[in-house]
Amino acid sequence: MSPLNISKVAVGCPSFEALLRRQQSRLTDGVVPIVTRFRPKRSEELVGGSIYWIVKHRITARQTILGFAEREEDRRTIIRLDPELVAVRARPKRAHQGWRYLAGEDAPPDLDGDDDGLMALPPQLSSRLAGLALI
Repeated sequence: MSPLNISKVAVGCPSFEALLRRQQSRLTDGVVPIVTRFRPKRSEELVGGSIYWIVKHRITARQTILGFAEREEDRRTIIRLDPELVAVRARPKRAHQGWRYLAGEDAPPDLDGDDDGLMALPPQLSSRLAGLALI
């Protein structure tokens, strides 16, 4: 059984590189903490899965979910992420608020390097090509 994942919009990030810089700036003690108001109901199933980041209406990257914690001052949930940001084969995805569950079989595969230059494609072109199942 593949792990459960979530998708989340990388608000204000115009590119993979911008998201990478943001996540590196958040790095604390080997973990990238993301704060959210509520703990996902299926949080136990998410540990070991990934958060898939939506940039410019396409899923472009993922980070492994290491676990969850509670922030003491306001009881908000901290999603603890692996610092490695992994590029994935871009897939169109509408923006949404908060996060959404994403089953393992529905998640895009890792890009495993960018030998094809797919990360350099303009988002509209990449989304169109992915929609036509050409990439």
